[in-house]
Amino acid sequence: AVTPALAERVTGYHVHRGALASMQRKPLPDAGALLSPGTGDVRRVAVFEDIVDHANLGAAFRNAAALGVDAVLLTPRCADPLYRRAVKVSMGSVFHVPWTRLTSWPEDLALLRQAGFTTAALCLSDRSITLDELVARRYEKLALVFGTEGDGLTPRALAAADAHVRIPMDAGVDSLNVAAASAVAFYATRAGSA
Repeated sequence: AVTPALAERVTGYHVHRGALASMQRKPLPDAGALLSPGTGDVRRVAVFEDIVDHANLGAAFRNAAALGVDAVLLTPRCADPLYRRAVKVSMGSVFHVPWTRLTSWPEDLALLRQAGFTTAALCLSDRSITLDELVARRYEKLALVFGTEGDGLTPRALAAADAHVRIPMDAGVDSLNVAAASAVAFYATRAGSA
């Protein structure tokens, strides 16, 4: 713990709580190892493609922790979940939810299939089913795939996904913020929801 003046001098910004930490990053686990049966009962994962806003990523990690997602996979261009803003918004959940960064996207969706996961892309497409329909199918292992702010999932990611899923909405609204959409999807697909 340091004085506010010293914290601002060291970090370059105002630290309102007066606490700083310095940590060394551990190497990220291999995605295949994170999904393998030897790492526990991994049945539901979130995949985030190119999320660039640290607050959205932090909120999505908080949602994952709160709603029982077993692991998070990030594409190579996704924001850093250990960036201070993401850590703060996640309320520290980025330190608790197992996660790693994929190296080859969307080819790495094959790792999910090899581990027995069905990949469900949250999107607005002509072939999309509702989130309720997805839940009713009761997949044993499910990977929920979310796209970047604004553009959503890339055409290559959509083509590689097993299913397209939409969250039904009213009042002429066509989509939700990615963090809000993740909360809805995580809640709907939690164990025992169907």
